[in-house]
Amino acid sequence: MSEQEHVESLAHTYFSVQIPFDKKLVYLGYLTLKPYLHGPEGLELGSGDGDMTKYLIADFAQLTVVDGSAQLLAGIPDMPNLVKEHSLFEEFVPDQKFNTIIMGHILEHIENPVLLFRRAKHWLVPDGKILAIVPNGQSFHRLAAVKMGLLKDPCELNARDLAVGHRRVYMPETFKRDIEAAGLSLIEVGGIFFKPLSNQ
Repeated sequence: MSEQEHVESLAHTYFSVQIPFDKKLVYLGYLTLKPYLHGPEGLELGSGDGDMTKYLIADFAQLTVVDGSAQLLAGIPDMPNLVKEHSLFEEFVPDQKFNTIIMGHILEHIENPVLLFRRAKHWLVPDGKILAIVPNGQSFHRLAAVKMGLLKDPCELNARDLAVGHRRVYMPETFKRDIEAAGLSLIEVGGIFFKPLSNQ
């Protein structure tokens, strides 16, 4: 199937696979990013069902959200300072620059993260920043799963990864490699919370 068909085929996972933990993780991610959010213009790549959008909207004079699923975009309430764009990230062509670009849990889904980073850096104002959240292969729950024989290595895709369309899990060094391969500078890396157990 095409990439567009692939994206639309996964839209249902927001309703059939998501669990309350996922929504809590989005909120914790927002709290982690909040000190680094600078406007007036913000861009959220991968708005999904709008869980992060509802928090970000208050931080920008205008927030543009981009998602490959028309179904999910339609479910996000209209707001005066919200612009919704239906597009694959790889095909999105903005008509303005942004102070902050948020990539929350999208890099594990797309075919070529380095290419997206390379494109997105041209969408920033001179002092703009990209903030990205990705799955962490060094999360305690993944390291424990390897010790327990549930995963062969910390970055192995488990059943839930596959169900929601993940193509990779990052280690800190592979995350840094992709960022620098795109000609970007890594300013700061951190975690969101300590996860001792798997979702299951």
